[in-house]
Amino acid sequence: MFTGLVTDVGRVRKAEDRNGLRRFEVESGYPLEDIAMGASIMHSGVCLTVVDMGEAERGAWFAVEAVPETLSKTVLGDWEEGARVNLEQSLKLGDELGGHFVFGHVDGVGEVVSIEPEGQSYRLTIRPPEEIARYFATKGSAAVNGVSLTVAAALPNGDFQLAIIPHTWEVTTLSDLQPGSRVNLEIDMLARYVARMIGADAPEGR
Repeated sequence: MFTGLVTDVGRVRKAEDRNGLRRFEVESGYPLEDIAMGASIMHSGVCLTVVDMGEAERGAWFAVEAVPETLSKTVLGDWEEGARVNLEQSLKLGDELGGHFVFGHVDGVGEVVSIEPEGQSYRLTIRPPEEIARYFATKGSAAVNGVSLTVAAALPNGDFQLAIIPHTWEVTTLSDLQPGSRVNLEIDMLARYVARMIGADAPEGR
């Protein structure tokens, strides 16, 4: 379980195929003593398990593995060495919940349609896959590349817009996005349950 509040931006220092899996080594600012084997860490919206770790120049590096299904259903298949990654460690009992409940299960990959400056902030328009477009509601929550955000507007064509404050822009990888960029999307868990209650089909996260 996560909050969608990014606590570090890591960097992929190695990406390689091993035994049918894609293994990523990620360098982070997390102290080595704060990382445990088998721990869950969210990587730009995808919950992955730590399988190896060690000391690094600015903190620690750790390794995670992704199966082909995860690579095909998320943007992880696009990652190469040097890619920047939003990181968040899993919640602990008593931690402050400052965003919204995020599970690290990607519901679909969206596309950035446009990025427009609004004073010091930015307005992003994102096109989600058609099958999950109805789950994004104005003033509702959404996780975009693991970042908890409030939907500023749900548009009639299925696109939705986000208003990004300068702090979020600076401390996450959202500033790396360009029109055409692919992003991991997770719908609000409340939307899943509402869909279940009214008999609609809710997506299954990856």
